[in-house]
Amino acid sequence: MTAARITSPGNVEILDVYDSPVTERDVLVRVYASGICGTDVHIFRGDYMGSYPIIPGHEFAGVVEAVGSSVSRIGVGDRVAIEPNVACDNCHACLNNRQNFCENWNGIGVTLPGGMAELVAVPEKAVFDIGALPFPVAAFVEPLACVLHGVERARFRLGDRVLIVGAGPIGILLTKMILLQGAFEITQVDKNKNRLALAQGSGASHVLSSVDSVKEEAFDVVVDATGVPSLMERTLGFARYGGTILLFGVPPQKSTVTFPAFPIFRKGLTILSSFTSVRNSVQAVRLLSSGAIDVSSLVSHTLPLKDLRAGLNLMETGNDGALKVQISPNA
Repeated sequence: MTAARITSPGNVEILDVYDSPVTERDVLVRVYASGICGTDVHIFRGDYMGSYPIIPGHEFAGVVEAVGSSVSRIGVGDRVAIEPNVACDNCHACLNNRQNFCENWNGIGVTLPGGMAELVAVPEKAVFDIGALPFPVAAFVEPLACVLHGVERARFRLGDRVLIVGAGPIGILLTKMILLQGAFEITQVDKNKNRLALAQGSGASHVLSSVDSVKEEAFDVVVDATGVPSLMERTLGFARYGGTILLFGVPPQKSTVTFPAFPIFRKGLTILSSFTSVRNSVQAVRLLSSGAIDVSSLVSHTLPLKDLRAGLNLMETGNDGALKVQISPNA
């Protein structure tokens, strides 16, 4: 089969490799849509956990071609999406229902071969039936599951005033999901005017092109969806007294942020982060299938596998109106 592999930071090769071996508990998936995530860009740049060489891709959907002898829930021909977190289910974290912090954690497309290939073998427990969902839509199951986990952690309330810094694909998914939670209004900030227009079309009440224009201490919940340390540091000033801050974006692995201590104490702030998801994929499939979350406007580019490097560059720079770039390994 043909696969794209990041051999080391900054280097991608397209090559023919042996088909992924299918163990007794594995499912072999032919990939038809594989989204490029900001995490993939971090892996490409060498500033995120992972191993090299690695076939990236953790947001993907396709059709089951073969199953192992012990597989019972999934069958050949099923249309499926993937939850990339592979937990051992037996460590202290897993036994306390914190599989995203598994002490023996592996990630499809991070430490295990991922969806930037024609075929990939994944554990049955990581596979979810998508029914009739189109593959480009089903490839959003993973990012939406992560958004769901973050929204659940932040415990949005009816009537909340919310600020979201960043209007990329994750920022837009957050807007859609937080509105479903009953927020009164959302203010969204991004320097990209096209993304701000999309945010407004997705339900944001107010859009701003700079955090310098954001009103101080005006929001019940402030969400950073950028992972940019300097923007993460600004969130404290925007939250009201007793407010909540959700740090959702993925920062560079070795970056640091500095928060003034006394305002955190004086304002009684709750500061949260959110790492991947915890079995939110069933919810994500249902929300996408029902149309409650519409992602049709988020895919800006669909490229063949050989153009993965170009896709990574589009995601990193935002050039050419890039929002969500997807790869079609079996186009």
